Amino acid sequence: MDAQLSELKKFLKNDQISTDVQDLENYGRDWTRAFSPKPLAILFPQSTHEVQLIVQWAITYKESISLVPSGGRTGLSGGAVATKGEVVLSLQRMNKIGDLNEIDRLISCEAGVVTQDLQEFVKNKGYFFPVDFASRGSSQIGGNISTNAGGTKVIRYGLMREWVAGLEVVTGAGEILKMDQALVKNNAGYDLKQLFIGSEGSLGIVTSAILKFTTPPEIPTVILLQSAKLDFSTEILKRFQSRLSLTAFEFFTQTALEKVLENQKTESAPFQKSSPFYFLAEFEQKSDAVMDEALAIFDELKAEGLIIDGTLSQNDQQREKLWGYRENISEALSKFKPYKNDISVKISEIPEFVREVEVVLTKNFPKVDIIWFGHIGDGNLHINVIRQADQLDSDFENECKDISQKLFEVLKKFNGSISAEHGIGLLKKPYLSLSRTPEEIQAMKQIKKVFDPHGILNPGKIFDL
Repeated sequence: MDAQLSELKKFLKNDQISTDVQDLENYGRDWTRAFSPKPLAILFPQSTHEVQLIVQWAITYKESISLVPSGGRTGLSGGAVATKGEVVLSLQRMNKIGDLNEIDRLISCEAGVVTQDLQEFVKNKGYFFPVDFASRGSSQIGGNISTNAGGTKVIRYGLMREWVAGLEVVTGAGEILKMDQALVKNNAGYDLKQLFIGSEGSLGIVTSAILKFTTPPEIPTVILLQSAKLDFSTEILKRFQSRLSLTAFEFFTQTALEKVLENQKTESAPFQKSSPFYFLAEFEQKSDAVMDEALAIFDELKAEGLIIDGTLSQNDQQREKLWGYRENISEALSKFKPYKNDISVKISEIPEFVREVEVVLTKNFPKVDIIWFGHIGDGNLHINVIRQADQLDSDFENECKDISQKLFEVLKKFNGSISAEHGIGLLKKPYLSLSRTPEEIQAMKQIKKVFDPHGILNPGKIFDL
């Protein structure tokens, strides 16, 4: 292998190739901890041409070399994990942001640009890039595209797919596809870029993108509501969505809030008394009339017993504080190394689905603590199971597999998806057939063979060939 790696020095500098133990550990994994990273080396290309040369090099040794594309490594499905001596291809040095085109409302950037950096760049020009999530400070645009990232504002702005106007991709065949015309209307054959969005780096490596942006929301305002039942969520959402310009609608439980307060220590609870559920709605306060309408909805919901109490942000600082109760949940739970799953069902079926899941899991795993939160406005739920304090890692890992099976059986009954945001990767590969038909999976495999004929890109992810 040393001889093969040494050939990379024909077109990469020494500092672009690493076999350092710490680098192998760091770049060989994502946020999942179910797999042990065992990469052969980490490469840091600085251009599309270098990515192409790396892929062509891997093709030369296709019997022994495969590539795992790596971005910010914030995924939760094992999609960026190298477990079998693969070479990790990190895009982090490809982090240039191009000019902002105000007429077409387009901006070009390389795959390694951090999501928050792009958001800030666009914001400083007076515009808004709406794909947003708690990992914005670590995730990268290439990874956002490869997983078709969603986040907190999907209810208003849609998934990452909606904001990709053009792509440059190096396929597994070592070819560069420049799908960068970025036209509003272009029906000249297949829209190939759509195949690479959400493909988890299994078809090609995204090296740059042309992205859309928009105008920022006018005076974003947050209202945090207490409620006794999750069943009330659909009516609360319907009431707000029909009368206000919503940008987000989230939920979390009292248990989740307690974990945040314990972790932050300096944060105070938003209400004097606790409640089982909390709903966070963000809307545009374009006028005083909008605020009057929001308060009228609040009064109606309280009078009807759908909510207990609420608090409304009066400025950006208060808005960020209210968002913090929701966005800091993952960080607060991370020290417990919980079982996490990212799933989706129809919005109207969320209460019934959660109720059935809790019945099934409580019956089969009576000692587990279940914590729910998520993007209720688009049907995306995050379930977290906290291990018992004295439970061994191996026992918890085995229990998690059983939990997944039970969870996904209920999910199939509701015709939901086993992955809403983070892809399939390694973690959910055994359950793909619960969300996709055999015919769909076979079609995916055929597409894989077209763009990655040698099977060198992210092998073993999503499905086995």
